[in-house]
Amino acid sequence: MAPDIRLGFAKTLKQSLMAYAFNVFGIVAGTLVAYYSGLFQRLPWAVVIYPPILSARGVIGGLFCGRLSTALHLGTVQPRFFGNTKSFYLLFQAIVFLTFEASLLMGLVAVLFRAIYFGMFTSELWDMVNVLMATMALALVVISPLTLTVSFLSFKHGLDPDIILYPVESTISDLLITVIYVSVLNLHVMRSSFLYFLFASSLALLFTSLYILARNIQEPEFTKTLKESLLTLLIVSFIINVAGTVLGRVDELIREKHEVYEAYPVYVVYPALIDTIGDVGSVVGSTATTKLALGTLKASFSSIKNHLTEVSGAWAASLVMYFAYSILALAIRGTLSLVKIAKFSLLLFTVNVLAAALIILVSYSVAIITYQKGLDPDNFEIPIESSLADTLTTISLFVALTFWTWVWIQPF
Repeated sequence: MAPDIRLGFAKTLKQSLMAYAFNVFGIVAGTLVAYYSGLFQRLPWAVVIYPPILSARGVIGGLFCGRLSTALHLGTVQPRFFGNTKSFYLLFQAIVFLTFEASLLMGLVAVLFRAIYFGMFTSELWDMVNVLMATMALALVVISPLTLTVSFLSFKHGLDPDIILYPVESTISDLLITVIYVSVLNLHVMRSSFLYFLFASSLALLFTSLYILARNIQEPEFTKTLKESLLTLLIVSFIINVAGTVLGRVDELIREKHEVYEAYPVYVVYPALIDTIGDVGSVVGSTATTKLALGTLKASFSSIKNHLTEVSGAWAASLVMYFAYSILALAIRGTLSLVKIAKFSLLLFTVNVLAAALIILVSYSVAIITYQKGLDPDNFEIPIESSLADTLTTISLFVALTFWTWVWIQPF
């Protein structure tokens, strides 16, 4: 391995591990989900729309992060909150409108999937959409300042926001949005006056979005972002609801076989697993889009050989983190032993190999194809790969669970 390649690999591995370390917060989110699993039993549709909520936030956060990191490199956005460029403010307002658009689309498609696969009472339709929109509205207020802070600080301190920004933002966002989602579900279950608060949050997002649309409808940069992102959202809405349906099957598998639940604390690690695969895709894709914008990478599939340091560094870091998750999850459950670490790690490595290999190919392909078509890759790259990462990881988890529970039939 040439010295410059070794240095590039080491740099990507180091910064990826630094960013992926924040995925430990995903373990906290997973522990919260496991703790409130009874709430999901009370509201069966709640577990089905959990992946779409994570992914809807991931789409918005991914687009925001991708555009911010590239703009910071190009100088079209300055690393400061006030007195920034027009492009920055148009981007931020587009993010607000897209939050409304994404929550509405995700909610409607989730309703469609639930009606097809599980059957649904009419009252559930309103409950699902209202809970999803209220969660997204509250998340926008809480998470957007975090995204800006991480992007500006990382850039000012000489770190590469293409590597740092999305992994950090996505993980902390998943923790925060899980807390918000569980809180909203609890308020929903309590009924009474709290329902008015949820409804008011949804209305606030609706009217703010309509105002922003009316104000900026003549701005080419704003409308370009909305048009290109709408296609992304439509694709993602269907992709991620597959993950929701598969997670429902994982939930059934776990509840049917208690020994599986005891051996594999799946809910504890689930947010961290999807975060990390999404992070692998974001590092590969975001660094590729920046190279394309700077002209240091040719827009061809064969040029992936010139991107292998980023690919290998990002993937190696994810394997390290998956091993760490197995230890942390078992420790939290109080079932830590060498045998269980070995078996749970083997399960998670199986998930990683299946999901990471696919997401790397998808992420790089999206960057190249959108660039070749004259589109802005940042409007497609992270949103598509993050939602696909959620779906691919969930499917890989189901496949790995099914396979290893078949191999190890006896409880352990």
